[in-house]
Amino acid sequence: MKRIAITGGIGSGKTAVTSYLSSLGYSVVDADEALTTVTQPGSETLDVIIDAFGSGAVQSDGTYNRSFVSKLIFNDSSARNRLNAITHKAIGLQMVKELDEIAGSVVFVGIPLFRTAHRESLSLDEAWAIIAPPEVAIERLVSRRGMTFDDAQARISAQITNEERRELCDVAVENVGTLSELYEKIDDLLSVRGLRG
Repeated sequence: MKRIAITGGIGSGKTAVTSYLSSLGYSVVDADEALTTVTQPGSETLDVIIDAFGSGAVQSDGTYNRSFVSKLIFNDSSARNRLNAITHKAIGLQMVKELDEIAGSVVFVGIPLFRTAHRESLSLDEAWAIIAPPEVAIERLVSRRGMTFDDAQARISAQITNEERRELCDVAVENVGTLSELYEKIDDLLSVRGLRG
C-alpha cells in the first residue's frame, strides 16, 4: 500500500484536499481526527492536558476544549512545545493503528505539522504540501473562520514557512484560487501518479 502525506499550514486548504480525496473513495487517516480520538473524556492524554493547562482545557460536557488550548499555544511557544510533548506520541500511535487496519492500494495521511521523522514513523512513501501565501491564508481565516487579523497572523507565524514545506515534501500544490481549481490540480496529480481508480 502506498502511503501519501497531505500537509499544509492553517488556511492552506489541506483539510479541503483530504475531504475531497475521501469523497472520491480514498482512505484517509487524519492527525486532527486522531487527536479527537486520543483526547476523549477520561483518556490519559486529556488528563495530562488538564494538568498542564488547567480546567479551561475541557468544556462543560467534559470534552477537550481545543479552541481554548489553541489560543494559549499560538501565542506562547513554551506552551505549544508543552502541548506537542503531551499529544504527538499519542497521535502518532493512534495513526499507526488506523493505518495498519486499512486495506487497499493507497491511503492519504493528513498531517498539519509534517516533519521528516513522519516518513519513518508512519512508513510514508511521499508527502504533498498544499501551499497558500500567508496573505491568502490570513484572508481565508478572517473571512471564513471569523478570526481577527492578529490571531490569524499569529497562528501562521507560529508554523513553518512555505519554503520549508517545499523542502520537506515531494510535491507542492499551489492553492490560491477556487476550490474547483484546487480539486482539478489534485485530479491531475492523482493521474500523473497513477493513483486514479
